[in-house]
Amino acid sequence: MALFTKDKKKREEKAAAPRHAHATGLAGGEAHDVIRAPWFSEKALIGTEKGVYVFAVTREATSAEIAGAIKEIYGVAPKAVRIVNTPGKKKALRTRRGFGTRAARRKAYVALNAGDTIALA
Repeated sequence: MALFTKDKKKREEKAAAPRHAHATGLAGGEAHDVIRAPWFSEKALIGTEKGVYVFAVTREATSAEIAGAIKEIYGVAPKAVRIVNTPGKKKALRTRRGFGTRAARRKAYVALNAGDTIALA
């Protein structure tokens, strides 16, 4: 199998194919793999009053996949999706080892249109 091809037809087929098959719609069960859980913090709960909800998401999730998962799980189309990578913090262990590192996490801020809500509890 050759890495590079001179066949123009095959190259055009590859370019026309979508990069991720589930970028527009997620197959059954994949939506819950993308969105792990709602994020409950004081800042996140204040944002829900303005129509912005926060979710813990997988490291590989894209904005399009998150938007599709929100639409599939909650039946609401998001207006915007912002993704934030939170680094792991160094914390004292109070043992001989000294310091440990908390896990790095990823969360998504999902803004909804006016009038749309998500029931989290």
